[in-house]
Amino acid sequence: MRRHLLLVVLGALVAAGAVVAGVLSASRTGASPEAQSPAGAYRGSEPPPIRIADVTLRSYRGNAVNLRAQEGKVIVLTFLDSKCSDTCPIIAAVIGRTWPLLTPAEKARVRVYAISVNPLVDTPSSVQRFLAARRAAAAIDWLVGPVTRMRPVWHAFGVLPATETGNNDLHSADVRVFDRRGTWMSTQHAGVDLSPANLAHDIRLALKAGA
Repeated sequence: MRRHLLLVVLGALVAAGAVVAGVLSASRTGASPEAQSPAGAYRGSEPPPIRIADVTLRSYRGNAVNLRAQEGKVIVLTFLDSKCSDTCPIIAAVIGRTWPLLTPAEKARVRVYAISVNPLVDTPSSVQRFLAARRAAAAIDWLVGPVTRMRPVWHAFGVLPATETGNNDLHSADVRVFDRRGTWMSTQHAGVDLSPANLAHDIRLALKAGA
């Protein structure tokens, strides 16, 4: 457990350094993050081309969702805790503000899922309140299950959950974009490169890449 917490602290320091570097870079160039990316390039960091994990979870609305079966659609994936008061509200709010930027045709080819990192608190009512407060209910479907069911899912995505840290605000929290073939194409982070404009840009690029 102490080793896990050390890794989390180190990760937080790295993330904080990235935020500072991004701010300093933007101040030097006088440009916004949106303006500094080459035309056509993903604005989030580009990971190795890994396919989305073949997992099935239940939505907080009650229906079962298989992520691999969504092939043909761009998948936006994040990892949230409905009691988190730090990064999760920012991520959900940005996704909520991104959704109106997409056309109806684009929305029909995009699915946004939050995977619970704390199923002990992510009840249908708590999830509903959380999404409503960030105006993200129309955009985000929240996938959850018992801790025993979630552990292999967290492992498949390389996620540190809040159930392991014991802190609602201390867990993996990024936004991943998968193209229409289910290939991981971009990762954005709150406070670094996640914004409605950047996320909409990477979603559109993923729609073209997976065509």
